[in-house]
Amino acid sequence: MQRVECDLLETDRLPALIEAAAAEFGGLDILVNNASTFYPTPIGDVTEMDWDDLIGTNLKAPLFLAQAAASRLHEAHGLILNLADIHGMKPLRRYPIYSIAKAGLIMLTRSLARELGPHVRVNAVAPGPVMWPEDGVDRALQEKITQRTALKRAGSAEDVARACLFFATEAPYVTGQVLAVDGGRSIGW
Repeated sequence: MQRVECDLLETDRLPALIEAAAAEFGGLDILVNNASTFYPTPIGDVTEMDWDDLIGTNLKAPLFLAQAAASRLHEAHGLILNLADIHGMKPLRRYPIYSIAKAGLIMLTRSLARELGPHVRVNAVAPGPVMWPEDGVDRALQEKITQRTALKRAGSAEDVARACLFFATEAPYVTGQVLAVDGGRSIGW
């Protein structure tokens, strides 16, 4: 199988990416916007480059990918699935731009559901404590966060994948929704 790839921040190349993927896989039923950039940007240290990178990867690329895929998804009565984050609903300290981008992605999900319905469904999955930042969240903090979830455990990539599979195969009458996959973290804040 051939790889179909491009730099998602080069928005003029996204229509060709969609067409190449449709040709390679025999059509397009689902667009999963899962690319993400995540790193701390304390407000006093934010640069324009940080803004462009985080907003570009987490919000701009999903919009322009959806635009490029809309007609193919319309034909297939398809689905756009955005990977958001619970911190798009409540900001994560030291990650203001990331939180802003994910909040925008949540609103983009709802807006696209209105714009592309009835032929295309658009939903989002918002993981919580599933994967930890690479900048070194210490074990004590991880445990503290985990203990604040209703299920008292961290989630897994499989938990997120199952939520995505639900939207793709079991939810034909659901659009414009954001499903928190966070072990109940968002109810305990």
